[in-house]
Amino acid sequence: MILVTGGSGLVGSHLIKQLAAKGTIVKALYHFTKPTYSHQNVHWVKGDILDVVALEEIMKDVTYVYHCAAAVSFNPKNKKQLQQTNIDGTANIVNACIDTGIKKLLFVSSVAALGRIREAVAITEEMKWSEETSNSEYGKTKYLAEMQVWRGIGEGLNAVIVNPTIILGAGDWNKGSSEIFKSAYDEFPWYTEGISGFVDVADVVNAMIALMESDINAERFIVSGHNVTYKKIFTLIAEAFNKKPPHKKVTPFIASIVWRLEAIKGKLTGKDPLLTKETANTAQAKVNFDNSKLLKVLPNFQYTALEETITRVCEELKEKYNL
Repeated sequence: MILVTGGSGLVGSHLIKQLAAKGTIVKALYHFTKPTYSHQNVHWVKGDILDVVALEEIMKDVTYVYHCAAAVSFNPKNKKQLQQTNIDGTANIVNACIDTGIKKLLFVSSVAALGRIREAVAITEEMKWSEETSNSEYGKTKYLAEMQVWRGIGEGLNAVIVNPTIILGAGDWNKGSSEIFKSAYDEFPWYTEGISGFVDVADVVNAMIALMESDINAERFIVSGHNVTYKKIFTLIAEAFNKKPPHKKVTPFIASIVWRLEAIKGKLTGKDPLLTKETANTAQAKVNFDNSKLLKVLPNFQYTALEETITRVCEELKEKYNL
């Protein structure tokens, strides 16, 4: 029996389908609304990773745990939720894994936990988060969540950590990394020359399963398929949707004005701003990620071509939203 937390999220939902297709019995944890996906090998369980007693009960007949549940936000007002879900929730998962004798934990972290704003050198797993290299509360909470996993490893837990870059997949395109696709579909006109890593959700899931099934322990791995500009990503998506690609360049000055206006708008409406100071800085930064460590330990693993990923995801979104 395998437990997957965050079963309704982008990574969790794709992981569950992949595991079920392999014949694995999966206990899938969701928090609010039960996902519509149904399979004879998947048992949905409503639960909260902040509920310590319930977690231990859920894990009683579980052998392996994939911890995908997380809060993702770059809005300063969500600081408390980020800390509770990402830090306290992960601490609870680690403790429950130790107490119930789980054989191995795989934790889905983020490259934000490595400190993303470094333009002079490629980011590797050896880099450490610091106030100077981080530009978000989210990144800080994912780093501190990793510290809980390392603490568990120190107490004898077998565990491995993955740090994906921006994940491309057909999730809810009103939130998370899938918003990129909605923005391109809506012909969002602005682009930046900023560079980041991007990875197919299917590649993330395949890497997770391969690492879980291996003897690898007490390691973390960047999972990133391609270092490309945001302009290229938005252009490829727009073309796949047969939409007009972005054509207005965002300068640092324009970005600084927009995030300030969005902050004011957010306070007046109570809604999350479309752009924050953190996301504005990230979109301008030219950051490259070194993915060689994972490829060395998984020599048969290959990343999907970027164009292939975008074409597939756009087709899946067309079907999902009847476009």
